[in-house]
Amino acid sequence: MTSSLCAICREGFSRNECVVNANGVHWHQRCFVCVQCLQPFPDGLFFEHEGRKYCQEDYELLFAPICSGCGQYIIGRIFTHKNAKWHPKCFTCYRCGNELNGEFVKYQGNPTCKPCAAAARAVADSKYLCARCNHIIDTDHLTFKGEPYHPHHFDCFDCHQPLTHRAKELHSHLFCVTCYDLKELSVCAACKKPIEGRAVSALDKKWHPEHFACAHCERAFAGERFYENKGMAYCEIHYKSFLETRVFTAVRVPLIQRSQSLARRGVRSILYVMDVI
Repeated sequence: MTSSLCAICREGFSRNECVVNANGVHWHQRCFVCVQCLQPFPDGLFFEHEGRKYCQEDYELLFAPICSGCGQYIIGRIFTHKNAKWHPKCFTCYRCGNELNGEFVKYQGNPTCKPCAAAARAVADSKYLCARCNHIIDTDHLTFKGEPYHPHHFDCFDCHQPLTHRAKELHSHLFCVTCYDLKELSVCAACKKPIEGRAVSALDKKWHPEHFACAHCERAFAGERFYENKGMAYCEIHYKSFLETRVFTAVRVPLIQRSQSLARRGVRSILYVMDVI
């Protein structure tokens, strides 16, 4: 140690003296102090500026910027935006509040995470934002579990072919139109097509609500009472009209009635009975 000198007082070190070594430079313990307050460094922690060493308190007062988020001094990594300084944990998305970690875009002049910026632009442009990739959907979207998606993110659950925006959801899975129609779905008794949503059960059949209508006027019942005749459904008006205008087929049934009065006059009466069909 006799060949080394203290970096402050330029004096040598005694044989049994405790020497401070920082970055290959040596100090007497009494000389290793803050250049501002001349006090020893608490726990040996110091901060260096232009080759001079400071305790944390003096360094913060003299050189450390103040965080625009929390108002505390910033020691270490700094984020800068609009001439303001931020702790990394305080530099957050303007919309969702999540840490940006240095990756952000400006939206309306404010630091915003990419998903929030994309969502805001989608709303402004009246477009959907894909729930998987967080990118704007410029073409027709596919809806799955109530969320919009790009169709190319999915394949048909049965045939594994790429899906289009016309894909159908069934039992928490997505199917192409062909595979969907092949499932055991109710078929409308009127149009013979699968019933995808609400169905009407009547006359031992299933119907689209808009297709379950009066057999005469074709007006949908929409929850109103209907009347059945020979497997056909009628509204009240046309059912009553049907009853009133039915055709009667006359079946001649000669019943020879010989009443005492007619018999006395030698006249035979024939009664015709009408059979309703």
